[in-house]
Amino acid sequence: MKTEIKIRNEASICTIDIEGVIGLAEESQFANSQHSIATYERFREELSAIEDIKEKEIIVNIRSTGGDVNDALLIYESLSSLDAKITTRCYGYTASAATIIAQAAGEGCREIANSALYLIHMSSSAIEGNSADLAERIELMKKSDDRIATLYAARSGKEKGHFEMLMAENGGRGRWLTPEEAIEAGLADRIIGAEETKSKPHSIVDVVKGWFSSTTKTATPIPPVSDINIMHLPNNLNGSTSAIALREGQRSVAPTATIDREDPTLEGASQTANSLAYAEDARNLNLRVR
Repeated sequence: MKTEIKIRNEASICTIDIEGVIGLAEESQFANSQHSIATYERFREELSAIEDIKEKEIIVNIRSTGGDVNDALLIYESLSSLDAKITTRCYGYTASAATIIAQAAGEGCREIANSALYLIHMSSSAIEGNSADLAERIELMKKSDDRIATLYAARSGKEKGHFEMLMAENGGRGRWLTPEEAIEAGLADRIIGAEETKSKPHSIVDVVKGWFSSTTKTATPIPPVSDINIMHLPNNLNGSTSAIALREGQRSVAPTATIDREDPTLEGASQTANSLAYAEDARNLNLRVR
């Protein structure tokens, strides 16, 4: 899944939606050279589009679990260089590189949804090579961690060491922060509730509600699985796996009405057409609810 950056201009306010993985995962960059080139070109065009924004107010909606640190820093720098009031809004699982982009907001304009979780951690990397290669990469990751902690400290007013400790928790995997903890840490300014999120067509709350909706006629269409930023997905988005639901469905089903007649090719048919039709209906129902 690649980054999705959508820019919309509406009545002097520009809205930027950042969804999916930030950039392309390092271990996947060279798996397909065409994908790598396409991703680079598209990302460069998106950065250029951000830098060309002329509106005085920009709202950045972030729905991302992170990705490439360098790409996130480039987006952060592009947003920070704009002469505009910037508000960032974090939804769902906002983690890793996505939290860097969230710091591009103006003073007091870093917002986080009341249902969101926020993760900062030490940088990670995938590499093969000899001891010199590994040592070089370790040094680079240490510099990246120092740069990220410095950025957090500058936006929060707290010491850099405070964030170095947070990032180092759980063996460097950091800690998930609630919206209240993110504000306490100085990484967010305000919690937004349902009144601000209910109009967002792709908010994580709307998606989850759609799984359990009893009707599909008016429900918001569920985006492709690759675009849903959550840790686990249900195996079947449309049906129930409950044994109770199966039994209730079998009780409520009515057999197909047919006229009794004998099969002339058999010596005294052992089952009527009605019973055969009922068995077929029951089999079809059983297949649908499993």
